[in-house]
Amino acid sequence: MAAQQQAQQDRAGGEGRSAQASPGSREERAQSLAEQRRALPDQPGVYLFRDARGNVLYVGKAKSVRKRVASHFSKQGAGRGSGSTGHADLMAQVEHVECVVVASEAEALLAEQSFIKQYRPRFNIRLRDDKSYPFIAISLDEQYPRVYFTRERHRSGRAYFGPYSNAKRVRSTLEVLAKVFMFRSCTGPEPGRRSGSPCLDYYIKRCEAPCVGYVSREDYRESIDGVIDFLSGRFVSIERDLETRMRAAAAAEEFEQATLERNRLRAVRSLLERRRVTSESVGTFDAVAVALEGRDANAQVFQVRDGVLSDRQSFYLSNETEREPAEVAEEFMLQYYAGHVSIPALLVVQRDLAGRDALPEALAARREGPVELRAAERGEKRRILELAVRNAQLALDQEKLRSERRRQGRVEALEGLQTALGLDTPPIRIECFDISNLGGTHTVASMVVFEGGVAKKSDYRRFKIRTLQDGTPDDYAAMAEVLGRRYAQWERQADISPHDAAYDASFAALPNVVVIDGGKGQLAAGLAELGGFRERGVAVVSLAKRIEEVFQPGRAAPLVLDHATPELQLLQRVRDEAHRFAITHHRARRDSAMTASLLDGLPGVGPARKRALLAHFGSPEAVTGASSEELAAVPGVPAKVGRELWGYLHRAG
Repeated sequence: MAAQQQAQQDRAGGEGRSAQASPGSREERAQSLAEQRRALPDQPGVYLFRDARGNVLYVGKAKSVRKRVASHFSKQGAGRGSGSTGHADLMAQVEHVECVVVASEAEALLAEQSFIKQYRPRFNIRLRDDKSYPFIAISLDEQYPRVYFTRERHRSGRAYFGPYSNAKRVRSTLEVLAKVFMFRSCTGPEPGRRSGSPCLDYYIKRCEAPCVGYVSREDYRESIDGVIDFLSGRFVSIERDLETRMRAAAAAEEFEQATLERNRLRAVRSLLERRRVTSESVGTFDAVAVALEGRDANAQVFQVRDGVLSDRQSFYLSNETEREPAEVAEEFMLQYYAGHVSIPALLVVQRDLAGRDALPEALAARREGPVELRAAERGEKRRILELAVRNAQLALDQEKLRSERRRQGRVEALEGLQTALGLDTPPIRIECFDISNLGGTHTVASMVVFEGGVAKKSDYRRFKIRTLQDGTPDDYAAMAEVLGRRYAQWERQADISPHDAAYDASFAALPNVVVIDGGKGQLAAGLAELGGFRERGVAVVSLAKRIEEVFQPGRAAPLVLDHATPELQLLQRVRDEAHRFAITHHRARRDSAMTASLLDGLPGVGPARKRALLAHFGSPEAVTGASSEELAAVPGVPAKVGRELWGYLHRAG
């Protein structure tokens, strides 16, 4: 371990010498930034801070771009988070400043959110794991639209409702909607199945069978409009409509239909009564509250529709520069309401946010109608806002407690692994390597990294094995190659400046432990290649799957850890992640090769037509088995090309 510390000191010294050797570069950077700031306009707009590699670090908006950017560089900007360590980290990385001029501050807000969505800057307010939030989608681009649960929201022609913070509640809402509005549950752009007969949903009154023409397109679309009304919060009109239909069916002595309408009405009322928090007279609004603690924040959205709490959303936010509550709330609301089908006319917010004029103007442009921001002083609206504020603070406290428990669990795992492997210090950085192939073909390797007991996905790397011919399975040789390349990359990175484009932070880092997926053979194959690492105190072990044995160099007997110990569970997580990452890469290469072997080189078929064929038939095998008429009917492929393709395939066998 002393050798490892000495190597780290040597490398740190080298970096320090590099920095000391170029004091002019710091002065040149400051001079360059000053010139860029002087060139900024004194007009409303959006500005972007970029680092030396051109990555966007932060996107901001301002009435005057020049003055706002100047405030970031001055000591007077502490009121906007400039005094935080996060802001200091941001400003230390800024190399370039760009701006886009707009007509007003409201336009600047919308442009800012567009850039944030495009670049996802680290130092802006953002939803944590925003890709994983569930939505309810309606496929309005189809003749008979589907209503379904999804976590993506990028397809054109689809209406998205959300994001929601509770997937279980979304699914229960969809179940109620299916009972009331009887939309189809089958997948695909066209309703029905190959048999041509209705599915079970029709017989249990969950679908009106558009697949066999039992409901017209207009009547089906009316049901979908009802779903949209419900998800938009127009509960009272839906309730009244169901009651009217029930009474009309009863008056016409259509008792079976009247019973069905009654059951739908009960389902809607049952759902609404559980969520009713006040009288209908309070109307429709959203109460939005934010609580902050350091770099963490939580936002609560209480959606009140016709006096019913239709949903309560809780979102954890990343606040790297520790900005003020009003700024956090403003950026959150613009992200949350981006692309919303229904934005309420009234937003009840905390007092600090109520005085901002640009935000309601920007939201009104999206709503295509007026939006009011109001700080509730009394009555039901104030009570609901206070409830949202308490829930936001409670969510932060609970998250802090959970984070502390997770941190303590990681500490215990690292300390346990330190003891089990006889290390001088806890293994902060763990790297694991795995090989994946099928019969020796498309052999690849993966490197995954855990730092502090947590996966660091930005440092993951993939390798294509170069020294083996396809069809020659040799996991030992493959492991030796990839570990040799890993060490060679570490040596190479030592001679590259961190500011150089060729610098790779993952390969430049020195691991504490290298884990090899396998047994004694894989470990032996890697030891010779990692001699330089071992001289610097890096521990090298292998983990065999059968009974989770840990093999170490120089020890004949494996180390067998109890399955309940956190240190073994950590090693298992690292190993399983390496396996997942390797097999994903292997499958991608194998699928690409299979597709290439069947479709590439066909006459008249380029990349666009190949995509059209695969999208239409689903697989290369289905393309080769299609008839001449089927190939001629593929959208995006001319009929003549389709017929010629059929002839070519059958001539070639």
